[in-house]
Amino acid sequence: MTYSSQSSVKNSVMEYVFVIVGAAVIAFGFNVFLFPNQVASGGVSGISTILHGIFGWNAGIVQYAFNIPLFIAGVLVLGKKFGIKSFIGTIALPFFVILTESWDPWTLNPLLGAIFGGIVVGLGIGLVFKGNASTGGTDLLAQIITKYTGLTLGTSVLFIDGLIAVSAAIVFDLEKGLYALIGLYVTTKTIDIVQLGFSQSKMVYIITQKETDVRDAIYKEINRGITRLPAFGGYTGEERPVLMVVVYQTEFTRLKQVLKTVDPQAFVIVSDAYEVLGEGFKKV
Repeated sequence: MTYSSQSSVKNSVMEYVFVIVGAAVIAFGFNVFLFPNQVASGGVSGISTILHGIFGWNAGIVQYAFNIPLFIAGVLVLGKKFGIKSFIGTIALPFFVILTESWDPWTLNPLLGAIFGGIVVGLGIGLVFKGNASTGGTDLLAQIITKYTGLTLGTSVLFIDGLIAVSAAIVFDLEKGLYALIGLYVTTKTIDIVQLGFSQSKMVYIITQKETDVRDAIYKEINRGITRLPAFGGYTGEERPVLMVVVYQTEFTRLKQVLKTVDPQAFVIVSDAYEVLGEGFKKV
């Protein structure tokens, strides 16, 4: 087996580890912080918290009942781009929720539950993203809504999670709805930190000897537009075009892997892009 093959196998194994460990971390945060304090901070886990409050249904079973159909719908509507890792994430999260449901809560203070639950769940989701996967759920529903309505993915996610928070306020009380918003905010910020630091997007400059291969791979694997900037080597004076691409946090890990696969010798500069306006991002 060549070095590149060994490296590829190692990276693949690590991705599965990230997905499984991430799912376990999410379940831990849910059961010891969010669920016992009735903090429904978005996603299928938030829905399961609300349905438990209304009907007493088991949270893990509810998550299975939502995640599996949503994953199937995502594959049918959006194509087979989610892969086996996302399927494992979809199955693993409810499994770990059921496995840890008897654990004692670490706090019964809703504010502390929202804050620390948001941190732990955000850490878990960030690890799953590093494995180039998802745990299914409302993220897939948001992508389906985006496809048929033209709304941005961020707007669709905000709409769904907002409905869940409002539902929590109605089912429990207004304070629980506010705690849900706190938990959702903390989760989102923690995912940002795990993935990219404090910015939501990254602007990436790429100098490569394999310009065409890199450009085609980014188009195919990430579906992002690329700008070719004319540039010249300061020492040699030779033309060295620079490729510029802007990606979301969930795409950044994939972009690094594409570059590592196509041209490990590429010179890459990454900077924060705090606001991106235009097609594929926020509208002007």
